[in-house]
Amino acid sequence: MARVSLKNVTKIFEGDVVAVKDASLDIADKEFMVIVGPSGCGKTTMLRMIAGLEDVTEGIIKIDDRVVNDIPPKNRDIAMVFQNYALYPHMTVFENMAFGLKLRKFPKEQIKERVQQAAGMLGIEQLLNRKPKALSGGQRQRVAVGRAIVRNPKAFLFDEPLSNLDAKLRVTTRAELKALHRRLNTTSIYVTHDQAEAMTLGDKICVMYNGIIQQVAEPMEVYDKPVNKFVAGFLGTPPMNFFDGQVQLRNGSDCFVIGSQEIQFASRIKNTLTRYRGKDMVLGIRPEHLTLVPPQGQSRNGIDCRVIVVEPLGDRKDVYMETARGDKFIANINPHIDIRVDQAVTMYMDAEKISIFEPGNTGKNVSLQG
Repeated sequence: MARVSLKNVTKIFEGDVVAVKDASLDIADKEFMVIVGPSGCGKTTMLRMIAGLEDVTEGIIKIDDRVVNDIPPKNRDIAMVFQNYALYPHMTVFENMAFGLKLRKFPKEQIKERVQQAAGMLGIEQLLNRKPKALSGGQRQRVAVGRAIVRNPKAFLFDEPLSNLDAKLRVTTRAELKALHRRLNTTSIYVTHDQAEAMTLGDKICVMYNGIIQQVAEPMEVYDKPVNKFVAGFLGTPPMNFFDGQVQLRNGSDCFVIGSQEIQFASRIKNTLTRYRGKDMVLGIRPEHLTLVPPQGQSRNGIDCRVIVVEPLGDRKDVYMETARGDKFIANINPHIDIRVDQAVTMYMDAEKISIFEPGNTGKNVSLQG
């Protein structure tokens, strides 16, 4: 088992392209850390630096308190599962899983025992004599994971291992990976652009954008308390709604003004927002916190709009709406509520669930301030 830490790590490619900038991250022993972000944010580069497949431009990487910057990948005692599985096509499943152990001169009986044990964990015992071309995508993914397991490494590194699977298989396989982590209890670092994978797999998640770590915390903390507008908009399906407006004093109380409509704040953030009075800000609220009836004990915070699209999804309806000034937003509502395109409605915001951000892609969430 191992702790993994990055301190002020930067990676600059040829042409002064900064892929990762001043990244500091601590991954505890036995923890499942998911690094998530859009394509090009630097997450895979960071994983490859931990693995030793990319050199570090600046900063320090440690595995179990040992600086590994200059240690080759084979001596870092980690195992990596790649996006394309990287199986040898001319070898059987058994031979693919055993290959790394053979290179390390393990005894034949020990190799056989480890491969059969890993195959049993993954439910692929019956596939050991097949070659990769005879396997489905999900089976190849299990073989790639099995090849990592037999190494019994200090840490597992996963580089988007589910991205080549269909949607249904991704859901079942990520549940299997979570269960496997509980059984193996090994430090795992998992890279993905899929926020659902991040939320369901990670003990903690690290959100990246433009090569910079934005927030590291437990999944629900990141979801409920995003530190900035990017994090708030990246996590969630559908994503958080945003409205441009101003904090203004109206009738002796601070509120958020969107065009001609006023949104009242919860008491927990009123004092904080006084300092932003008269400034352009951004209001954020998640689709599940919008309703067609006022929340209990709240008679205000309605926003008039017109329905432009209704998507029935079985357990809910996603309703796309537009205000008179052109703001577009989405609400999740009860699937049995009758609502139609072009219908004029008032959507009510739950004041307790409102966040206020400074302008800009990474505008700070000022509602978190005390």
